[in-house]
Amino acid sequence: MTRTSATGRASRAQAARRRAANGSEKTRSGFTLVELMVTITVIGLAAGAVVLSMPDPRPAVGLEAEQFAARLSRAREEAILTNRPVAVEADASGYGFASFDGAAWTPLTGVFVARTWGEGVAAPAEPVRIVFDPTGIADPAQVRLTRDNQSRTVAVDGAGEVSIND
Repeated sequence: MTRTSATGRASRAQAARRRAANGSEKTRSGFTLVELMVTITVIGLAAGAVVLSMPDPRPAVGLEAEQFAARLSRAREEAILTNRPVAVEADASGYGFASFDGAAWTPLTGVFVARTWGEGVAAPAEPVRIVFDPTGIADPAQVRLTRDNQSRTVAVDGAGEVSIND
């Protein structure tokens, strides 16, 4: 029969006898090196899966082309509604809008504030100037936007219609 102490814990002498009977002098607690390595490997694989499944935070070049085309269409409408020419100038850094008041070209504000291309988007190094006259007509022009292996061309035809081509 095993004796118990008043506190319910074995005395130090009893604990020492039990360890000696089990064949070990110390009780070990903690993890082995193999267990730690397996845990770190599983965490690394999970982190890798999360990183690989995350989408690219930059917008696609198609979205950049759509935004530019929408602003070109709005510039055409502005030229028709205000009965004055509106110019759009695009280069490698971005694009801006200006209107002709009869004496000089002045930059437009509001929705027509100058914009830069999105991160990683490459546009033509040579500036492209598109002028919509008060009837909405423009000289044909194209702006090709590229990023990584994707590219889109925003085109304006002679009637001032804006389209996006692959």
